[in-house]
Amino acid sequence: MTMGVAQLESDLTRLGAVEQRDLVRARKVSPVELLDAHLAAIARLNPVLNAIVTLCTEEARKAARQAEDAVMRGGDLGILHGLPVVIKDITETAGIRTTYGSPLYADHVPDHDAEVVARLKRAGAIILGKSNTPEFAAGASTVNAVFGATRNPWNPALSPAGSSGGSAAAVASGMVPLAQGTDFGCSVRIPAAFCGIVGLRTTPGLIPNDPMALPWDPGQVHGPLARKAEDAALMLDAMVGLDPLWPISVAPTWRSALDEVRGANDIAGLRIAYVSDIAGIGVDPEVERVCRAAVHRLAADGARVDEIAFSAAEGREAYMTLRADWMVGQQFERLHLLDKMGKNLAGNVRDGLEVGSRDMAAAQQVRAGLLRKFRQLFGDYDFLITPAAPVEPFPVEQGFPDSIGGVKLSNYVDWIAPAYLVTLMSLVGCSVPAGLSRSGLPVGLQIIGPRFSEPRVLGLARHVQQVLPIGWPREDVRR
Repeated sequence: MTMGVAQLESDLTRLGAVEQRDLVRARKVSPVELLDAHLAAIARLNPVLNAIVTLCTEEARKAARQAEDAVMRGGDLGILHGLPVVIKDITETAGIRTTYGSPLYADHVPDHDAEVVARLKRAGAIILGKSNTPEFAAGASTVNAVFGATRNPWNPALSPAGSSGGSAAAVASGMVPLAQGTDFGCSVRIPAAFCGIVGLRTTPGLIPNDPMALPWDPGQVHGPLARKAEDAALMLDAMVGLDPLWPISVAPTWRSALDEVRGANDIAGLRIAYVSDIAGIGVDPEVERVCRAAVHRLAADGARVDEIAFSAAEGREAYMTLRADWMVGQQFERLHLLDKMGKNLAGNVRDGLEVGSRDMAAAQQVRAGLLRKFRQLFGDYDFLITPAAPVEPFPVEQGFPDSIGGVKLSNYVDWIAPAYLVTLMSLVGCSVPAGLSRSGLPVGLQIIGPRFSEPRVLGLARHVQQVLPIGWPREDVRR
């Protein structure tokens, strides 16, 4: 190593994943140096943020040395070769503790990798550890009885949201360049919004969910969290691909998402619909101000932006019904442990046990009707843009907001409706930072597109980041 640890950390961890990868390939930085830089960042930041709950230092060092040997031999390198990555703690990792954020699995070590982890490894990623999540990812704030709460890098007194809050905080703070997350209701997008990074909900089936329960389910998907849209595209390319043995697996319609994102340099003529509140729950005025300013900038840059009257609010009850049934399916093999689960998870499962076939049929009818509305919208527009979250980050102890713009919410899930209605329709959704609020906190813009529109969505997200950069969390805050 030719520079001090502090300088190495500062110089390397501030670079994007694509830049880090290119330095490794050019032999200007070794995978071992890259790992050391991120380990130094973790040592400095994680005690405050509690984003990474299991750190695999020795295993990562071994993998980094092997990655360095491969570079020096001049062999074929994976597209993520040498990049440190953390995996959400509900996703199985062979030989690495996976707790699902639950005391019931506090010492659980799987024998096999989830398929998405195996793909990241084949792409050359260095699995550095596991990121925090609420118990079985049931919740939009990241806290559990095993590891406690994760904190927001922009202000550690605030929440990073959830359930991929550990992954989002680790990326936003510079502890890793990339992280894996899962998204069922909002779990990649709202943590990305709260932490000022890019988070992508992918088309169901693009990334196989093996070994997750409910293999025919289109609700929960894997997705990348990254500081830049290009970095999210790079990670996406490593995760996607047809799996003939996964029932809803589909092949991507592009050869390289990264190439397509890099080629999306002109937004002139794009047809964009802007809706400040698709869920009928309201939006905080400061959030709406930042998002409206961002879409005005897109219009100034040549896009055709229309503010339209569009509501998907009728899908809220349908989603809650389907979500309740999903909770039972996910926890079916553990129903005998219901009394030992945390209050939030157990409550969700009990709600699901009350759902009947008539309820499910009614929910699917509403879903089908709503699909027709979205089909018409995407016949007229390339993208729908909304605020990613209707509120700014809230105190970490709060768990969830109880009101929006002074209006009381009816339940703890209502506030994520702008995100979960995208899930209900199996659409692509991406949160990209649109600017900072007057309190200095990031505000996320949600870019929504049809199935298989990931590269186009990320291309627009890249433009937003180029014209509306938000910078990094202040060093004094991150310390």
